Amino acid sequence: MDLRSLVAIETPVVLGPFGGMSSVALTAAVSEAGGLGSFGLYGLSGERISAVASELRALTSRPFALNLWLPFRAPGEHAPAGVDRAGFDRAEFDSAIAGLADLFAEAGVEPPQWPVAPLPDFSEQLEAALAAEPAVLSVIFGVPPSEVVEDAHSRGILVIGTTTTVPEARALEAGGVDAIVASGMEAAGHRPSFLSTPEASLVGGLSLIPQVVDAVDVPVIAAGGIADRRGVAAAFALGAAGVQVGSAFLATRQSVAPAVHRDRIRAAEAHETVLTRAMSGRAARGLPNHAVRAIEERGGSASFPLQNILTGVFRRRAAQDGRAELLSLWMGQSAGLSRFDDASDVFAELAAGVPEALR
Repeated sequence: MDLRSLVAIETPVVLGPFGGMSSVALTAAVSEAGGLGSFGLYGLSGERISAVASELRALTSRPFALNLWLPFRAPGEHAPAGVDRAGFDRAEFDSAIAGLADLFAEAGVEPPQWPVAPLPDFSEQLEAALAAEPAVLSVIFGVPPSEVVEDAHSRGILVIGTTTTVPEARALEAGGVDAIVASGMEAAGHRPSFLSTPEASLVGGLSLIPQVVDAVDVPVIAAGGIADRRGVAAAFALGAAGVQVGSAFLATRQSVAPAVHRDRIRAAEAHETVLTRAMSGRAARGLPNHAVRAIEERGGSASFPLQNILTGVFRRRAAQDGRAELLSLWMGQSAGLSRFDDASDVFAELAAGVPEALR
């Protein structure tokens, strides 16, 4: 099926949703250019989700996607034995604070105090996302419950899932999603694996995309390692119906990534990125820096989302101060191919790789 007609877009280019780093301006820019802009809702309250949807509609009348993280404990993540009402363990909290003490001090911030404020309830997020009626609800970390898919479809909302392996793709199709993002191991940010650990699901895009295409009947959107027209052309040659791109757009002025992060994206080389749980407690691909090395040298991180919440305290200050060594420098293996400062230029470069028949 043609992704353009399915989602009512002109060009089969999708903006990768950045959990915690999404920008209304960037999302709207990609939609306005004729692609599918995406906004990651990780950590947002229902009220904020409603506001984001309104802000997007003020900038574009074209289709956009809202992305949710399903409430899922990934394989390999440990569940604390004794937890508080918000789901956090006091002993783990104290241990994590002690391990991060030097980084809080380096950033010039006070460590957070117990108790830890919980993340917004998923049901609250879902209700707000569905009420906003985006063209697409995309999800990561699992198969959306059947009632969620049915509710979305009843409102005219398409549902897109994300896979890192063929078995996950089959599970998503069986769950009723309308399209599937096949995320190769080259991709930036958190690995959305859900049937096995991320470390056991590291399939490169060159292998993953055609095998997922052969395994399912819904459109497949290729993600990971795509930053210019060459990557787009390769994805379509492998059978993809569209591409999803993150790092190249994250490096533009329309993103909310700090300037030092954007600079590191353009300067990175393919071999430099690593998969780490240091900054969030969940496996993600990015550039190793002082913070990552310091956490890993001390024996690793707390569980997700506690680690993500705690490191967020010094990461926010580091972003304000332009200190790359204390940030989560998420980026994919093709980050160094990013060379444009404006989202419209990135989009034009990617669109040039779309087969002539689909332009």
